[in-house]
Amino acid sequence: MSKSSRIEQLLQFIKDEPDNPFNIYALALEHQNSAPSKAAEYFDQLITHHPKYLPTYFHAAAFFAEMDQIDKAQQIYKTGIDLAQSQNNLHALRELKNAYQNFIFENDLD
Repeated sequence: MSKSSRIEQLLQFIKDEPDNPFNIYALALEHQNSAPSKAAEYFDQLITHHPKYLPTYFHAAAFFAEMDQIDKAQQIYKTGIDLAQSQNNLHALRELKNAYQNFIFENDLD
């Protein structure tokens, strides 16, 4: 399946299931490299409209860090860590904490 047909399919899924955050998440991931501004819009949409959707935070934080939006990335990591703790999702918590520590180190933050 080509990238454009995957995107078309995901857009149709969003029309069919507008309250399912996975489809928006998948669309954000599809656009990360080819259309970063669209990816940013989808990540922002997820954080705003589906703040409890935990998978968003790992990828969104890494994406915004890559886009040199350091403050935004840091806030997303912190929010994701808090959410993982509140959901008692130890696997996601461990992944987010490790990624956040690497982010802090790479960006020389304290």
